[in-house]
Amino acid sequence: MASNTPHTKERLLAAAKEEFAALGIAGARVDRIAELAGVNKERIYGYFGNKQKLFDAVVGRALDELAEAVPLKAGDDPAEYVGRVYDFHRDNPVLVRLFFWEGLHYRDGVLPNEERRRGHYEEKIAVLAENFGTEASPKIAACLLSLIGLAAWPNAVPQLTRLIIGTDAEGLDLRSHVVAFARQALSGTAVPAPVATAADSPEA
Repeated sequence: MASNTPHTKERLLAAAKEEFAALGIAGARVDRIAELAGVNKERIYGYFGNKQKLFDAVVGRALDELAEAVPLKAGDDPAEYVGRVYDFHRDNPVLVRLFFWEGLHYRDGVLPNEERRRGHYEEKIAVLAENFGTEASPKIAACLLSLIGLAAWPNAVPQLTRLIIGTDAEGLDLRSHVVAFARQALSGTAVPAPVATAADSPEA
């Protein structure tokens, strides 16, 4: 039977991602997820235990996908990082909807694997601080939050983007604008400017 193949769990996760992104955890239905995956719904309980844990697994997978696709590495230009995050959310709208549903569901509550997830962002904060030639601090953490928000928001709320900018803003490349805006903001006094490297020198 199809439900006994080694790919059953992956099919369930893929089907659940679409269902949860569209309807959230409250509106999603286990039987519809099972039908989309082509398996008996008892497989969901066998693999994940309940709908809540399936939702957590889907969101966790989405976060891992984002982290792998858009890393922040030593020496990276933070403004170009904003561009890559923008590209990711533009090309993967399902994932940003999942993050919104998670926020609505958990609100201020403790998230599944919260310490692991916090550690992931602490690594990014440390890298960003290194790229600025300074130490990790709440100011650098706020900078990372601002950069991610700048990158994600236009695609997270496409209706707001459409209402403000319109559907045919002549000559506007929104991605380029977001990157340029980030670069201009980072050139101010809120955080140190990125450390210049030998490769940045005109003589290099």
